[in-house]
Amino acid sequence: GRTCGGGCRSSAAARDMMAGLLLVFLGGLLEVCSGVSANRGGYPSFTDEIPFKITWPGVEFTLPTSGALYNEDDFVIMTTTEQEKYKCLLPSLTGGEEDDEKDYNGPSPGELLDPLFKRSSCSYRIESYWTYEVCHGKHIRQYHEEKETGQKISVQEYFLGNMAQKSQSAETEKSVYVSTKNIEGQLTPYYSLEMGNGTPCVLKQNTPRSTSVLYVCHPEAKHEILSVAEVTTCEYEVVVLTPLLCAHPKYRFKSSPVNAIFCQALAGSPLRPQRLTQLDKEQEEQLKPPFSSTSEPREGVGWWKYEFCYGKHVHQYHEDKEQGKNIVVVGSWNAEEHIDWAKKNVARSYQLKDDGVQKVKLVSHFYGHGDVCDLTGKPRQVIVKLKCKESESPHAVTVYMLEPQTCQYILGVESPVICRILDTADEHGLLSVSS
Repeated sequence: GRTCGGGCRSSAAARDMMAGLLLVFLGGLLEVCSGVSANRGGYPSFTDEIPFKITWPGVEFTLPTSGALYNEDDFVIMTTTEQEKYKCLLPSLTGGEEDDEKDYNGPSPGELLDPLFKRSSCSYRIESYWTYEVCHGKHIRQYHEEKETGQKISVQEYFLGNMAQKSQSAETEKSVYVSTKNIEGQLTPYYSLEMGNGTPCVLKQNTPRSTSVLYVCHPEAKHEILSVAEVTTCEYEVVVLTPLLCAHPKYRFKSSPVNAIFCQALAGSPLRPQRLTQLDKEQEEQLKPPFSSTSEPREGVGWWKYEFCYGKHVHQYHEDKEQGKNIVVVGSWNAEEHIDWAKKNVARSYQLKDDGVQKVKLVSHFYGHGDVCDLTGKPRQVIVKLKCKESESPHAVTVYMLEPQTCQYILGVESPVICRILDTADEHGLLSVSS
């Protein structure tokens, strides 16, 4: 019933996109989306770069006073297949710092980064085999050093990019659209520097290797390399954290990107959809440790014990007075094997705390090449899931073992000790643990 000019278009488009996201999130639960047409207003297709969290508050609740803005007209009515109705209040996707951005007349992002290029400084990232060297504005090198007989050092190296050319001129940078990317679960603006003329790539008819260096604002960073990825054959993407960009409002660090969608039950409907509550209970049952004291006795329960040595191995053993200790190697640690596994699987997952900050809640590590399994003829392997679990006893540990497939295991380890180190996990789920 209200009229608006072009200024309302983005709000309507965002409303349609988020209504569509509600249908995606609750697929199978929702049947009707009243008064909403998908992608109306020409909004681009759905993307995981804008994260949302659906909450189910009661009738009496107050909207947050900081973060995303809410308008009482921005809502959709959602109906489940059980005819439960919910009014879902949607956040505005416009940031609260727009006024600062409009008034900004300071240096362009390229000018802000000039001191880094003029100093001829280099940043390094050491991985299990390769070391990556980013000499800002000069080159990117990937190399591995090995000592041969006679203490001679052999170097294997590739240049991933040389002679950087700025993607935009300083005159046009101030008014261009700022690109964003989902970096570690957060929608992040970046300034891109293209570097080409690298070592020829045999797999691409000797085309020179090239790299996009994405500079990202982080106020406490020291120009360190966050990640290196080969996005396509011999084309790379390097993310560098730097405080220099933070002086520009469009590149400023934002602490919490998660947008809350508040769905309130209408008359006669439960607080949350019944099928969603049922689904949560089913998932909780599946995640219960199999050796719980309340579970029914099963053959083999209590026979095996488990030994987990972080970064070394997972053993399954049985102690007998007559035959001694019978040990089965379930899995052994190899950093390169784990990284290969982590590139294809989720090695690190997050949870949203009450204060709106994302924290690492779980990391998964792959331990392979265990003892050969008689039933499959293949080595045993195990995924170790390390999870933070608060407890009054700071040294309490809960351990459970699942076998979803023959001789392929999941070992769950939950403890308050883990809570202190989870946030050190890198993109492969590897933790920084002091010896």
